[in-house]
Amino acid sequence: MVPMRQIDIDAPLATAFVTRGLNFAAGIISAGAVAGLTSVLLVLLLGQSRIFYAISRDGLLPPTFSRVHPKYKTPSIPTILTGVAVGLTAGLVPIKEIAELTNIGTLFAFVLVCFGVWILRYVEPGMRRPFKTPLVPIVPILGAASCALMMCGLDERTWLRFFIWLGIGLLIYFCYGRFHSLVDAASTERHRVSMS
Repeated sequence: MVPMRQIDIDAPLATAFVTRGLNFAAGIISAGAVAGLTSVLLVLLLGQSRIFYAISRDGLLPPTFSRVHPKYKTPSIPTILTGVAVGLTAGLVPIKEIAELTNIGTLFAFVLVCFGVWILRYVEPGMRRPFKTPLVPIVPILGAASCALMMCGLDERTWLRFFIWLGIGLLIYFCYGRFHSLVDAASTERHRVSMS
């Protein structure tokens, strides 16, 4: 619709329609983008609070994170903390840096998932799997390699922030989660029962 050099990176589709005189279509596209971003943010915020809830229930975070609100039956403390942290971050940190940190964190999670699929296939061969990844270990290796390659394209500051966040997470695990984990106790008990 427009020459490549005229594409506005911040709103490429809406700007392309504006340059062609289609302001009404650009307005609809912009409204759709706002609605889409809002719904994605809402899902991510709710998802993060539920992740804290599940991790706390497994003993890797303090029990405060797994308490539910008496009236709404939701994990209110993680929801409030997540909302405050996201609001402060969005208000104080440039969007480009937030996006890069989100990218490296998501890509690293995908690398772990890919290797987890491969490892679990051998460590837990009898585990019930509603969906089975084909061509293991080729697909997990290719998935992990492609995510790692994309991570390599991110700048040094993003990597530094990633290692700082990773260090904070490991510190929480080794100072608290490791000693309170119910997951390890449950897996040890399952292993003991299966051996007898």
